[in-house]
Amino acid sequence: MSKQEINGPLKGALDDSTSIESQPQAGTLEQYLMEEIAAEADNEIKYRTCSWQKTAALLFCEYICLAMMSFPNSYSVLGLVPGLILTVFVSLTMFYTGLVLWEYCLRNPRVRDMCDIGQKLLGDKRWGWYFTATMFMLNNTFVCGVHVFTGRNYLETVAPGKVCGVVYGIVVAIVCFLFSLPRTFASMSWPALFSAGTMGLSVVLAMIFSGVQDAPANYDPAIPVKYNLFPAPGTTFVQGMNAFLNIAFTFAGQVTYPSFIAEMRNPREFKKSLACVTVAELVLFSLTGAIIYVYVGNEYMTAPAFGSLQIKYDKIAFSFTVPAIIFLGVLYAAVAARFIFFRIFRDNRRHLTSNTKTGWLVWGGILLSTWLIAFVIAEGIPIFNDLLSLLCSLFSCWFGFIFWGIAYFTMRYEDYGAGWYLRLRSPKAIILFALNVFIIACGLVIMGPGTYATVQSIINAFNEGTVGGAFSCQ
Repeated sequence: MSKQEINGPLKGALDDSTSIESQPQAGTLEQYLMEEIAAEADNEIKYRTCSWQKTAALLFCEYICLAMMSFPNSYSVLGLVPGLILTVFVSLTMFYTGLVLWEYCLRNPRVRDMCDIGQKLLGDKRWGWYFTATMFMLNNTFVCGVHVFTGRNYLETVAPGKVCGVVYGIVVAIVCFLFSLPRTFASMSWPALFSAGTMGLSVVLAMIFSGVQDAPANYDPAIPVKYNLFPAPGTTFVQGMNAFLNIAFTFAGQVTYPSFIAEMRNPREFKKSLACVTVAELVLFSLTGAIIYVYVGNEYMTAPAFGSLQIKYDKIAFSFTVPAIIFLGVLYAAVAARFIFFRIFRDNRRHLTSNTKTGWLVWGGILLSTWLIAFVIAEGIPIFNDLLSLLCSLFSCWFGFIFWGIAYFTMRYEDYGAGWYLRLRSPKAIILFALNVFIIACGLVIMGPGTYATVQSIINAFNEGTVGGAFSCQ
């Protein structure tokens, strides 16, 4: 059987001798890019404009976010050692699945978002597109809901009791809507870098303050600060699974990758962006979780961890998150709105490429609807950790795990034909086969037991009265 060389980073399904740089499909991508860039030459709004540096800035904004402040709480449940091991494991897994996604996009340059990929992976059936589109929109809208929730939480921290908390939620949703209005990702790269920088500074300050403060917030001398290397006796499955889901969600950002790649001048450089961000997030997430957990301990841990700081430190560190609270929500809203917008005007590209009144009204209407739904989600599930866990169990299981195991097997089938897995010879090929089976299995566990654990955690929180009610002023 003759070997085909593949168009991407995951070379060698049957052995290790194939080449990344020299493949028969290379001309397809280059020709498509030339045609697309030429077609945009006279457009008022140009989409294929992102360099790998600008794409890295967008990814930094996506990952250097408030969700990383859930890591100390996850470590308090899992124990320091398992928490760090799971952080490294999930980080490397998500980097690998990001490479699979990248390879798939290089092979199929006409895919512009996750829904195009979902249809092709699920048998190229139309139901696959609708299923992925539903999950895609729900995922992005839930992420926007998380940012409305955290924005409200911030305003309640710096100005407690001034107005009903629901009003704070409305204010955050309106501000995010206004910042969502730009229509291209290239125009967002510098704000993205700024928001990632301020979020990183916020986290560094939180780590410093957790060490220099006399005691954590709400400290009781009768209950000493204590951390565990391993899970404490009595830790339940629901608690442990939710802690893991918080970690997995923060790393699983693949849902935006196809949209970013679709706006890169040279999609082959996406790996540079991904590698830079993976190293940064692994170091920063691990340090954040470990340092804050060790200094705050089990009894005084909150999520996000800013609440474990004394109020003066809490206000300072939390304030630097404001750009990230706004901009990351804006980024996900823009990805979702772009998906709908491109399909509404698929047959009337004038509104896509020019500053028409109709185009801007439709774009604004889509964003307004997105933020209204996000506000409802934020007020309906007012629990930070459980919101993150729900996002992971319902959506990241597909977009972070299952899809990319399927994509790997799909591409190997295209390369080597039916029964290719029966002809594996090299250790590398066997390891990659087993790895992708494991990735799919992880996604299924997250989707099944993970969803159960999340729902049960939400029920427990409401029954125990540890959170306010839906649409509550508290």
